[in-house]
Amino acid sequence: MSRTLTELPAILDLEQLDLRLFRGKSLNTSSPRVFGGQLIGQAMVAACRTVKDRVPHSLHGYFLKAGDPQVPIIYRVEALRDGKSYSSRRVTAIQCCDAISSIITSFHAEEQGAFDHQDSMPDVPPPIILTSEETDNQRMCVEGPEFIRRYYGIEFLMVETGRYFGHKFEDGRIHVWIKTAMELPDDPMLHTCALAYASDYSLLDAVTARYGCKPFDKRMIPASIDHAMWFHRAFRADNWLLYTHDSPSAQRGRGIARGLIFKPDGTLVASVAQEGSIRERADK
Repeated sequence: MSRTLTELPAILDLEQLDLRLFRGKSLNTSSPRVFGGQLIGQAMVAACRTVKDRVPHSLHGYFLKAGDPQVPIIYRVEALRDGKSYSSRRVTAIQCCDAISSIITSFHAEEQGAFDHQDSMPDVPPPIILTSEETDNQRMCVEGPEFIRRYYGIEFLMVETGRYFGHKFEDGRIHVWIKTAMELPDDPMLHTCALAYASDYSLLDAVTARYGCKPFDKRMIPASIDHAMWFHRAFRADNWLLYTHDSPSAQRGRGIARGLIFKPDGTLVASVAQEGSIRERADK
C-alpha cells in the first residue's frame, strides 16, 4: 500500500469544536476545488455525531460554491427535528464565513414494515474477473484506478472499459465496482458516511457517456450542483459494491444522473440522484 494513499477514516474523523460545530481537513489532491464527496461524507459524520440510536436513511444537499482545499472547513449542525421515529439535521459547510454546501440528513429509528421489494442487480462481470483483465485499459486514463485509490481512497473498477476508447453508450448506462481502499472499523455509521463520500465520484459520467466522452475528459467541465441519497439495507463500504449509473436527461448545460448500489449478492443497499453542470471548455 502506497505511503501516499489517502486514509479515508482520517478524512472522515472530524475535530469537534463545540456541541454542534466540527472542523474537517481536505484531501491532498491537485484539484483546485474540494471534492464534492468529501463535503457529503464529512457533513454526514457531523450530523451522525448529534443523533443517538437512529440510522441515517436519506440526505439531500446542494453545493453552493467551490471549496478551497487549502482552507479548513467548518461544519455547523442544526437540529431541525427529533420526533418519535425520525430526526432531521441540517449541516452547513463554511469557509471564510461563506457557506459552500448545505445538506439535510434524516435519521430513522429501526422498525419492521409490511412491504419489502427491490430492483434486480444488472448481470455484469464480478470484480475478480475485471481485476484480472482491466489493468491494461484502465492505466490509459490519467485518473485511473491507482490514481483514484491513492488520492481519493477509493478502489474503482469500470465494467465498460470501452469508455476509455471513446465508445458511445446511447442509454448512458454504465457500471463500476467500488469500495474503500482501506478496511474500516465495524461501525455502521462510518460505512454509511464512507459510501456517501464515494457516491459522488463518477456519477456524472453517465451524462457524458452518451456522447463518447472518455472518463475525465479534459474538454469537459463537470460540476455537481446537488446530491440526494437513500440508504436501504445494511452493507460494508470496504467490500465491493456495484454502482450502476444512468442519465435520463441533459439540457441547457445541465445533466441528471441516477445510481443504484448493490452488494455482490444482488442486495440493493442505496439509491442516488444528482444534477450537475456539464460544460465544454471554451479552448477545446
